[in-house]
Amino acid sequence: MPWWRHPCRAYRSAMTVDVRWATVSDAREVARLLHDFNTEYDTHSPGVDVLTARLAELLAAGSTTALLAGDPAEPAVAVALLTSRPNVWYDGPVLLLDELYVVPHLRGRGIGTAVVERLLHDAAADGVALVEVDVDEPDVDARRFYERHGFTSGEDPPRERAFYYSRELRPPIGA
Repeated sequence: MPWWRHPCRAYRSAMTVDVRWATVSDAREVARLLHDFNTEYDTHSPGVDVLTARLAELLAAGSTTALLAGDPAEPAVAVALLTSRPNVWYDGPVLLLDELYVVPHLRGRGIGTAVVERLLHDAAADGVALVEVDVDEPDVDARRFYERHGFTSGEDPPRERAFYYSRELRPPIGA
């Protein structure tokens, strides 16, 4: 079995979850999952149509990529959205894991792990130097998940907490 076909408790034991890189033709599927994610957490979403148009543009440009997971014969049940950029401190691109979402009724069954494992494997093979993710401090489950996959929050051992700041210069699309 190819390594990207991951045995998963989300489906009957004989089935696996496929994790694959999205193409421009998958923009609507990625948009649907991102919209569902934002809706679930009461965060603004401009809607699937607006997100689809934006994602088609970004996926075509190449610095934004996405992974989709699920049974290939069914709609995807998970998405990871990534942005790549150069960085002065690393010889290789840095990836920001912008979003990782698994549909609620399938969480805790290894799908997120399958996505992160595919991401890390392919990123290392492509010469990526660092993968970053922002996690809210109160989200203990997400923090444990990323730590279980080798992510650290700042220095090891931590000497101080790190904070992420942003300043919006323009409103998000659809706002």
